[in-house]
Parts: sequence; structure tokens; C-alpha cells
Amino acid sequence: MPYPTRNSRACPPHRSLVIGAALAGAAVTLTVAPLAAQTDFYNTDRNRPIQIEDAFPTERYAFELQLAPVRLERVDGGLYNWGFEPEITYGIFPRTHLEIGVPLAFVDGGPSGGTDFGLAGLDVSVLHNLNLETASLPAFALVADAVLPVGSLAPDKAYLSVRGIATRTFTWARFHLNGQYTFGSADGAGTAGNSVVELSRWLAGIAVDRTFPLRSTLVTAELYIQDPLAANSDLELNAGAGIRYQLSPQFALDGGLGRRLTGVDQSWFVTFGAAYAFAIRGLIPVPRR
Repeated sequence: MPYPTRNSRACPPHRSLVIGAALAGAAVTLTVAPLAAQTDFYNTDRNRPIQIEDAFPTERYAFELQLAPVRLERVDGGLYNWGFEPEITYGIFPRTHLEIGVPLAFVDGGPSGGTDFGLAGLDVSVLHNLNLETASLPAFALVADAVLPVGSLAPDKAYLSVRGIATRTFTWARFHLNGQYTFGSADGAGTAGNSVVELSRWLAGIAVDRTFPLRSTLVTAELYIQDPLAANSDLELNAGAGIRYQLSPQFALDGGLGRRLTGVDQSWFVTFGAAYAFAIRGLIPVPRR
């Protein structure tokens, strides 16, 4: 889910949301099944910590809860945008996961616009991995993503996107290619009406990452170009880098730094996230004897 584009700043509800998410995560630990040692640091989800992602889904029957995904963007003039999007992902079928995100926005309209806080849509996506990577064939995946008009700061109508992903692993690094297309007219997109959601007609990019398994760490960098869906917008070239670190078998942390190199707002942005992986015993089938 893209992040807000209007000038915004944090307000008191943000602190309460973070605390609430942490308490919810703690409550989940009372009913979950123990997991084997995880390699969640190896998976680069969208915006965790960079836009370009790999072709691998969440494991079947496993959940991943994004506890504190935050993005702060500094635009020209020293103004700031804030985005906060709790997400939950579930491995619903073999090589397939379902993801639901609830993006929240903190919007400062300036001296005459006032300050708004609200829901900026509902993001629902499904990723399906088409094949396992082999010595001669990359791993491929398809993603269908819907941004729904839910909340006071959401787009005026629903938008559907499709994305293709390819991942190729070498002994010294992995490479990922992403290509995305969004259907629908520009009416109601971008900053039309009360919407703070940024959508792209198309996006294409590449990322490279390097893992350090003994340290449960991954470092990554990306370069991508996108055509904003909003009318009269220029192509945007973006660059970013990030790191993921496995803090424990269940917890992973990530952080990123990037810049829009071209376009109307050539801004800097930073991201931070914490993910908790778990499984619920009652949802895991018992093997027949």
C-alpha cells in the first residue's frame, strides 16, 4: 500500500496505536504454536524495508503480523509526511498468502488546512508463487492487490493492481525484478478529494540483496521508476536501501532509507518496521496416521 503524499505530522493517536499494536501482539503469544527457527529476515516484502519485493510467500498456515510499520518522508521545504500501516499476512494455500493492511494517515494541511487523522483505505492482496527456483529458472510470482475506498482519507473508488515478480539467487547475491500495472481512471486517485493515497499507473524496478545467515541479517538496495496515476504528474525515479535483522525466531526488524530522484517532490524518506511470525495450533491440520 503506498503511503500518504500530503504534508503531515504525527499526533497523539499515533502513540496509542503503537501501544495497542504491541499489546495485541503480546496477547497473540498466549495462543500460538511454537515455531521452528525462522528465516523471516530473508524475505523482502513490499515496503519492508524497500518497495521491490521477492517472489516468496509466507509459509502455509503461518501468520506474520506487522506491528509497527512506519514511514516518515521529508519533502521540499522541510515539511513531513507520516504513514502507519499495520498488516497481517496468512499462508492460506500452498505457495500462496493473503495480506490485509490498514493504512492510517496523519495529515497537516498547513495554516489553513488544519490537521486530519484517519483511515486511508483498506489494502487487500494475494501473492501466489508459481514455481520453485532452480539452477536454470528464477522463481516467479503474481500478485493481485486491491485498494478499497474505506476511510475518510481513502481514494474515492477502488483500484486494482497486478504485479509480476522474479527472483534469481546467486552465491553472492539475489536479484529481484518487479513490474506493476494499476487499472482504473485517474479520477479519485492521488490527492483528489480528501485522499492522501499515492497510486501509480505502472511501476518497474530492480533490487539486489545480500544475506549474512550466521548473523540473521540481510542488506538490500533498489532502483525503480513509476508513473503516478494522478493527472499531470511526471515520471518518478526512486532509489533506496535497507536492512532486515532477525531478532529472535519470531521477531524481525527492518529499516530503510530512500530518495525520490525526479518528479515534483524530490524527497527523502525513512522506514521502520517490526514483524512477528506465529502459527495458531487450531488452524494446522493434524496428520493422519
